[in-house]
Amino acid sequence: MSQQPISQQYRQILTDHFPAEISLKIGSTTLIYHKQVYKIKSGEGEISGGLRYGENPGQEAALYRLVNGHLTQTGVQYVGPREALVSALADGNPATNMMFGCGKHPSKTNLTDVDAALGILRYLADRPAAVIIKHNNPSGAALGRTVKAAFEKAWAGDRVAAFGGAAVVNRPVDRALALAINRRYLEVVAAPDFEDGSLEILGRKKDLRIFKIKNIDQLGDLAAKRFLDIKSLTDGGLILQQSALNAIAGPESFQPAQAVHEGRSYRPERKPTARELTDLVFGWAVEQGVTSNSVLLVKNGATVAIGAGGQDRVGIVEMAVWKAYRNFQDALAAQRHQMSFKELELAVEQKKAGQSEVDEIAREAQGAQAGLTGAVMISDAFFPFRDGVDVALRQGVSAIAHPGGSLRDWEVIEAVNQARPQAAMVFTGQRAFKH
Repeated sequence: MSQQPISQQYRQILTDHFPAEISLKIGSTTLIYHKQVYKIKSGEGEISGGLRYGENPGQEAALYRLVNGHLTQTGVQYVGPREALVSALADGNPATNMMFGCGKHPSKTNLTDVDAALGILRYLADRPAAVIIKHNNPSGAALGRTVKAAFEKAWAGDRVAAFGGAAVVNRPVDRALALAINRRYLEVVAAPDFEDGSLEILGRKKDLRIFKIKNIDQLGDLAAKRFLDIKSLTDGGLILQQSALNAIAGPESFQPAQAVHEGRSYRPERKPTARELTDLVFGWAVEQGVTSNSVLLVKNGATVAIGAGGQDRVGIVEMAVWKAYRNFQDALAAQRHQMSFKELELAVEQKKAGQSEVDEIAREAQGAQAGLTGAVMISDAFFPFRDGVDVALRQGVSAIAHPGGSLRDWEVIEAVNQARPQAAMVFTGQRAFKH
């Protein structure tokens, strides 16, 4: 690996040695992939290359697009060449998916972050929606009357984690959204199109990568289609699996939460309200793109906090609640002092602000329960014990969706019935692990 300073490594462009074409034969079907190569501006002028580097500087990487072959197995037809999204990014052709020539050339993580957002947005195609991805997990996701409103709500879902993320929207970027984006720091913006004047505004950001992915408009068509998911092992082996599908198309897809224990039947005594059901459907769609173990806290069509990648269920609920309080305090600090809550705490240490200002925000967050009263919680797997549910209920969470299937489902149902006020619960009937 290069011994150049790390700051220079981040800006280097590696020459990859992967072939121009690869093929994968699965049974009688041969899938053919072509490597994507771009014209890249560098200190040496214009060169041809693929990705800047892989997950880290020093790792060669290449992007391949499926160009021939359509896998079908046991009646399941997988996504084919005509449905390419991120892998179809090109340069110099405004009629197709396009990587605009501003900002640094992308690395692997930039593209996989955008792809992660598209994996969520395919279930949110019917309304303007925005997803902000950081390290392959959403920091925030939201629906809105307009795409700008959706973006603002997604950003507010976690201002701290959204910094330096990839924002993907499912409607064209207009001037209002472009101006809103330019007030934040993002690495990538992707959209189905860009209206007049919006690219000029976005182009003012030196290192912002801008992708036009026309097929975002057709993402809804992919909601019921699978792709081939390939995992490479340390020993060079492969695991192939079908991609997961979201089984919750609407409130009617949920199953009643019910269990039998020692001959006694258990059911929630309160049913979800219409608003809670809408949030649960939205949250389960977002959950499809979150690394497990995970829980989401959602309210009014937007994530309030996301706990991702934990090893135990109660711990990740506690993490999500902690993030909700941090997000609430951070928003208040930004509104009142034009700085983050951490910056405000530092200002107190440096005698540039009073401790009372920090204490006031902390008290207000506690009094408002970080805005969690009436929020819903979504879990990608069942609760093995009621402890995680109790943590959420104490913060005012009013409805919960999870797969069900635990030996202690009866105990979890008892928790929502014993809560004051009572909470609601539904089962999804499917797990949503993502490793």
